[in-house]
Amino acid sequence: MAELGLCLRSVIMVLINFALAFAFVSAERSFFKEKFDSETRENESSFFLKAINFLWESDQNGYHHVWPEFEFNWQIVLGTLIGFFGAAFGSVGGVGGGGIFVPMLSLIIGFDPKSATAISKCMIMGASVSTVYYNLRLRHPTLDMPIIDYDLALLIQPMLMLGISIGVAFNVIFPDWLVTVLLIILFLGTSTKAFLKGSETWSKETIEKKEAAKRLESNGVSGTEVEYVPLPAAPSTNPVNNKKEEVSILENVYWKELGLLVFVWVVFLALQIIKQNLATCSTAYWVINLLQIPVAVGVSAYEAVALYQGRRIIASKGQGGSNFTVGQLLLYCTFGILAGVVGGLLGVGGGFIMGPLFLELGVPPQVSSATATFAMTFSSSMSVVEYYLLKRFPVPYALYLVAVATLAALVGQHVVRRLIAALGRASLIIFILASMIFVSAISLGGVGIVNMIGKFQRQEYMGFENLCKYSG
Repeated sequence: MAELGLCLRSVIMVLINFALAFAFVSAERSFFKEKFDSETRENESSFFLKAINFLWESDQNGYHHVWPEFEFNWQIVLGTLIGFFGAAFGSVGGVGGGGIFVPMLSLIIGFDPKSATAISKCMIMGASVSTVYYNLRLRHPTLDMPIIDYDLALLIQPMLMLGISIGVAFNVIFPDWLVTVLLIILFLGTSTKAFLKGSETWSKETIEKKEAAKRLESNGVSGTEVEYVPLPAAPSTNPVNNKKEEVSILENVYWKELGLLVFVWVVFLALQIIKQNLATCSTAYWVINLLQIPVAVGVSAYEAVALYQGRRIIASKGQGGSNFTVGQLLLYCTFGILAGVVGGLLGVGGGFIMGPLFLELGVPPQVSSATATFAMTFSSSMSVVEYYLLKRFPVPYALYLVAVATLAALVGQHVVRRLIAALGRASLIIFILASMIFVSAISLGGVGIVNMIGKFQRQEYMGFENLCKYSG
């Protein structure tokens, strides 16, 4: 019995020691697990905070403007040549040429990216004004109406102006890397769409030229040289031969629609001037900004309701310009806002969006280019005013480059119109549009990537800017 009791006592002592040891080990494991989980949570929290700090620091500002001296040198000469050809082709395609101007101003002349964006808008304004002046006398290629579709402009332009104001604010706020990503995605998509549309139009023109040649041969006339007749957007009651290609400006302008467009521009300009005398981000500042919405929406809604009810039509589409659904009209207005945001944000013409959109609507290439440029005249001039009030560009440089773009646009319009008449290919305008957008995607995207890598290597702030603390 004594041995059994001793044995039981030994077993109990072993069990007690094992239990104590197990409890100690469990406690130790629990301690280390809690410590590990705590460290993991701290690391995750630290990573999250680092990401937030990378994207946003309210007291940080990564923007410092770089304005080279205005003096005659090789940079000015080369920049002038590139700007001239960019404005010439951009005005023909209806895109302005900002995709060429911004890289030229940044890489060759030496402006910082955001100042280059602002000066680019000045050049687009000059090219647009001269192109509109050239187009004011011209008539639609197949219909008895101006080459500028004023109803289409009245639907899109107020939304475009609203988008410009948003885009200029985004230009201050958005980091360069985000702008680059958005630009590459958007421009590659729109250039592909425009190229496909150009190929489709080229095929239709080829068929038309062959049919015209056959008709001439059946009449005993040689079909080797076929006079160029533009593709009809719809059946026309007015023979092309009886139409005048040019008329007086007084006869060719729709003054009521033009008056409404000027009204929107004047109201937006007045609001921008009032805003500059207010404290940034104050209550009055935001009230003035928000007042742009009822003005833009009111005018576009007036035109949209008239189109929906059939009281007005987008005549450049022919018979297809009178049947619109609410969804279609809302979509077109949304694209107008998007075009303005892209223009204000990237310093390019809203034609990069409007051009492909108008072509998809069935508007002839000549009318698409002329109407997009007409709308850009208002939006780009508004951008120039806003950038000037923000002190985003040196005036002497801007005046010189505006003069270059103005002259180039006139030359480009004259030369390309003659080429279209000689070759019988209005699709040439669409291919110029697609090429300009694609080249802009490569050039602007390349510049953006290089700037982004440079900032990363210099460990500069690459997050969002604080609009309320921006000082220009």
